[in-house]
Amino acid sequence: MGRRRRPVMARRWQMGQSVGSMVKECGALTLSRAFRKLWPSIHPAGGGRSSFQTRGRCMDQVSKDKALQTVANLSSAQIVSASVMKPQTPFPPAVFWPGPMPGQPGHSQDIKPFVQPPYTTLPTSHPASISYEPMSPPRPAAITAPVWQDRTIASSKLRLMEYSAFLETQKDRETYKHLFVHIGPSNPSYSDPLLESIDVRQIYDKFSEKKGGLKELYEKGPRNAFFLVKFWADLSSDTEEGSNVFYGVSSQYSGTENITISVSTKVCSFGKQVVEKVETEYARMEGGKYMFRIHRSPMCEYMINFIHKLKHLPEKYMMNSVLENFTILQVVSNRETQETLLCIAFVFEVSTSEHGAQYHVYRLVDD
Repeated sequence: MGRRRRPVMARRWQMGQSVGSMVKECGALTLSRAFRKLWPSIHPAGGGRSSFQTRGRCMDQVSKDKALQTVANLSSAQIVSASVMKPQTPFPPAVFWPGPMPGQPGHSQDIKPFVQPPYTTLPTSHPASISYEPMSPPRPAAITAPVWQDRTIASSKLRLMEYSAFLETQKDRETYKHLFVHIGPSNPSYSDPLLESIDVRQIYDKFSEKKGGLKELYEKGPRNAFFLVKFWADLSSDTEEGSNVFYGVSSQYSGTENITISVSTKVCSFGKQVVEKVETEYARMEGGKYMFRIHRSPMCEYMINFIHKLKHLPEKYMMNSVLENFTILQVVSNRETQETLLCIAFVFEVSTSEHGAQYHVYRLVDD
């Protein structure tokens, strides 16, 4: 029976039937069993070649036939996906200057780009839903403006700290002081609102247009040195006139330079200058700042007489009618360079408040 089967198997091999088709016909035969059955029909014993060489060639042919069968059974999509999804060797993991192995000398410190503790474990990152990076600090130019600038009567070089016009009288060895107008010291913060603005052209006609007037000074600048103060003056003093009565003005300024200042006070009526007083003050270093003080400067006779007549008017609306055409322009300048450091325009009404004198400050602008 065995001799009759050999020619059949040989004929099948010569007709080009592959080992794979034989595996399908045999059903439960594995590749190794099919090879063992096929081996005697192809190379009978004593074929003249060594069994090692013959077996090796047959093994190569069987592997080729198996590969051809596998490819033939795959669809074109499977062939493409199989080639794309072929496993690739992953990149080797990054090494961050590992520490020395046990029993071996450590790395030399002079070959590392920088000295850093070894990475034992990397921290687990927790992504945040929303993250806000802190803003970079402003450039020095953005933080040079002091807090009081644009919030008080102050330019970049000089600040008005206090201003008052008052009456003092002595009685029974005691001194009584009444404030007609008063601007007290303040401690502003960056949360305070900026000063309101008013068009300087609206008040040009209330001040003298002569040389050194408000219009000429404003056009010369600097623009951040010009302010308008509206006073509600307290004229409720019932002090009797006498030799022990003193009318005075005090003011105080803080500056950034050790200079000598000139303070000009011009009184105007119906837009005409009627009197001017000029004072000079030197800087004094106090607390890291240059302070300028004009203390108890005597009020001029024109102002004293004006206050007397104003107080004798029977009604406050009459007083306000007179004050509507009464203004004062104070100009503080560098005596050496004539640079305007502060220019303050004062306008007045009579106070109706129980709290006495009040005021409001505006920045003067031209837009």
